[in-house]
Amino acid sequence: MEETELNKKYIFDWKGAVALIGGMVVGSSLFSLINVFSVFVFNEDLQYRGFYLLIVNAAGFGGAIFAFDYFIARPQTGRKLNFNFSTTNFVTWLLIFPMMFGMMLIAEFITGQIPITGPFFGPFYEFFSGLMERMTKDEATLILLAVVMAPIFEEIIFRGIIQKGLTNKGMKPLYAILISSVIFGLVHANPWQFVGAVLLGCVLGLVYEKTKSLLLPMLLHAFNNLCSSLLIFYGNTESFADAFNVSELLILGIGILLFSLFFFLFTKKYRVHYSDN
Repeated sequence: MEETELNKKYIFDWKGAVALIGGMVVGSSLFSLINVFSVFVFNEDLQYRGFYLLIVNAAGFGGAIFAFDYFIARPQTGRKLNFNFSTTNFVTWLLIFPMMFGMMLIAEFITGQIPITGPFFGPFYEFFSGLMERMTKDEATLILLAVVMAPIFEEIIFRGIIQKGLTNKGMKPLYAILISSVIFGLVHANPWQFVGAVLLGCVLGLVYEKTKSLLLPMLLHAFNNLCSSLLIFYGNTESFADAFNVSELLILGIGILLFSLFFFLFTKKYRVHYSDN
């Protein structure tokens, strides 16, 4: 009986979704009151101040994780959430980073085909671009948000909670990866990031499924965001094609070659060693 209790696994369903959303809303709202107070008392809007963005981001994601842990995982399993952050053998690292980079190039090409002008896409793109411009003025804040905090919090939620919770429920890993990746894309709330997030989420989900460790998806996620940040800082673009003045088709070709080769090696030719906790 004791062994059965220890082997209980949490699942992800509509209740888990409500817990994540509710926790994020409550966590973010509590710290949003600080900005409301600042505006009315000091006439200063903290919305795009670096320290405030970091605090609200951490509060939102932290609230989501806490809510799922307290209201879903613990009642289902009798214990708190516990994630595996173990590492793996060196060869695996040599396979997953080129595979990820290849998908980054493929995602760039596909994203580049989405219009940025017109009656619908034009105003939406201008709004999104303005929002990103305000958020990227402080390079240190962007690095902390995109390269440190986002990979940690987002991988815990989308791979560690949603994807794993779906597979624990009995869903086939392929479907769990696709669903968690689509949700990952949707929360970015714009078509240009949606495409990249879904494609890259599939790679992150695959790596998590095979290694059972969140450490590798976190580092791959950080690698992707670091590349984007460096392109923005030093090339004023998020496009490798623009930064290096090469054809988009060349970028696509390199991406397909890298992804296909290392995907095959990772999934078919090499056995990944891991510790499943």
